[in-house]
Amino acid sequence: MTPDLSVVIPIHNEAPNLEPLHRELTEVLRTWGRPYELLFIDDGSRDGSFEILARLQQADPRTRVIQFRRNFGQTAAFAAGFAAARGRLIVTSDGDLQNDPRDIPAMVDRLERDHIDIMCGWRRERKDAWINRRLPSMLANRLISWATGVRLHDYGCSLKVFRAEVVKPLRLYGEMHRFVPVLASEMGVRIAEQPVNHRARLNGESK
Repeated sequence: MTPDLSVVIPIHNEAPNLEPLHRELTEVLRTWGRPYELLFIDDGSRDGSFEILARLQQADPRTRVIQFRRNFGQTAAFAAGFAAARGRLIVTSDGDLQNDPRDIPAMVDRLERDHIDIMCGWRRERKDAWINRRLPSMLANRLISWATGVRLHDYGCSLKVFRAEVVKPLRLYGEMHRFVPVLASEMGVRIAEQPVNHRARLNGESK
């Protein structure tokens, strides 16, 4: 069955998080009942992440894995996922369990109900350190919103929902994954935000 939804997740050295992440996503999306696929992009991991992903792919026909030979960064991983995605809608998320899969159905429902093209997650209550994570992010969000005219509270939140026809034509490089809403705004798309749950990192290190 062709998936209606593709979930694209870059992975770099997230071995302890992968099985819980796959389990959470599977529970949420199976209960929701819409056809889906999980696309994990292994971005040159060196901690056994790919071996775990390969086992998950073998056990679950809804799971697909793309492996990079070395670390190219999140933008390259998202671009590879966008190119490979088969769904009409594409969800992006991090692989560190800080994004909550339970937010996905509500974000998709609102996107479709309100005829939105890009639904951005807003980590209104972030579970990160104030000085070295939250404060710089807040200042960056204000600066980007002012400079681009696309006003978002949280450019750094990876949890987003896109209509496939909006992101597939984009050519991404460098660190441009954060600016996809800005790039897409030139096409006249509708962009909205929705508060999402943000969880503390339990395993691994922030990238």
